[in-house]
Amino acid sequence: MTETATPLADVVARLRRAMRRAARTADPGNTLSVAQLELMSCLAENPGARPSQVARLLRLAPNSVTTLVNGLRTRGLVTRTAGGDDRRTAALELTGAGREAVEHWQATNAAILRAAAGGLHPGWQHLLTASLPALEQLVDAIDELAEQGAQP
Repeated sequence: MTETATPLADVVARLRRAMRRAARTADPGNTLSVAQLELMSCLAENPGARPSQVARLLRLAPNSVTTLVNGLRTRGLVTRTAGGDDRRTAALELTGAGREAVEHWQATNAAILRAAAGGLHPGWQHLLTASLPALEQLVDAIDELAEQGAQP
């Protein structure tokens, strides 16, 4: 695997950049930053998370999460509940508009991938489909490394 790690990392980096560009082209009205969309996606997967949990999950500084959450709250996409005077103990939730924004972003990305994959030669489409279980395991392994705090 070590021989494929660098080319795989290069392809993943290029894929991320291409997806961001394509998503901005497909949905120019979306004014949310990638960081805001990532935070909202994290809340969709972890409703009721505390800001410190979100910071740990996204590997962000707590003050960055606070800044992002405040911007999303101003736009009516995130709410903070039951924290009393200490905002760090508050639970964060997506509003209905926040859930719609995440769903729209995910649908936009899925449409981009469908269109791009549909343009591939059928043999490449088959190989891409066949590789999905390995990619799922790779994602799980990367998540596990992140949870353990392991250094590559």
